[in-house]
Amino acid sequence: MTTENDQQSTTHFGYKTVESEQKQAMVADVFHSVAAKYDIMNDVMSFGIHRLWKRFTIDASNVRPGNKVLDLAGGTGDLTRKFSQAVGPTGKVVLADINDSMIKVGREKLHNLGVVSNVEYVQANAQALPFAENTFDLVTIAFGLRNVTDKDEALRSIYRVLKPGGRLLVLEFSKPEQQWLNKAYDFYSFKILPEMGQLIAGDKESYQYLSESIRMHPDQDTLKQMMETAGFDQVSYTNMTGGIVALHKGFKF
Repeated sequence: MTTENDQQSTTHFGYKTVESEQKQAMVADVFHSVAAKYDIMNDVMSFGIHRLWKRFTIDASNVRPGNKVLDLAGGTGDLTRKFSQAVGPTGKVVLADINDSMIKVGREKLHNLGVVSNVEYVQANAQALPFAENTFDLVTIAFGLRNVTDKDEALRSIYRVLKPGGRLLVLEFSKPEQQWLNKAYDFYSFKILPEMGQLIAGDKESYQYLSESIRMHPDQDTLKQMMETAGFDQVSYTNMTGGIVALHKGFKF
């Protein structure tokens, strides 16, 4: 007989059920493995469309000069770079990621692009952010929430560090709106993508996990409800590419 405590002590790692305390290390191993080829694989996997998804997110952020932004699960810094330009010399962007390999790749990439003056790097767990209450005007998490062990706890942690009037943007893979697209997406994700991961990054297993993690992530309406439960107001989402990706937005009032 499975008890409530047993259910709380386990979670999913892709399609596998694992102990909750194990997932963080397992996800870390994935991103240590893929960090060096992460940008190349993003372009190949999405046929470059990820750049449009991120541009839409930047445009939806309404970031202003002087704002303080937390780019959570910031990885190799695509959003951080744009936010750094938007907030200007009087603002600040914190690129936070739980994985030090991703931070190292991101820092080197941004330094090479001359993005140095208003960016900080912090290794942090989304479930227990090491920042004071009411710190940030904006928090973004792009393609990272699905890898968090306790998403509800992470959303509460994000809510805590946002200023009143601040907003959260969650850019994440979601559930395609049409059945035919869902079938085509499944074929691509499980038949093509892992082979591409092997060919380009020499790592089939990590990309198999990433495909599985997308399917285990809450759908659009479920994530909307989770954000509302965490305290966010005026929560909405916009589907992109037929719902393959969705941008969720919520405010702290």
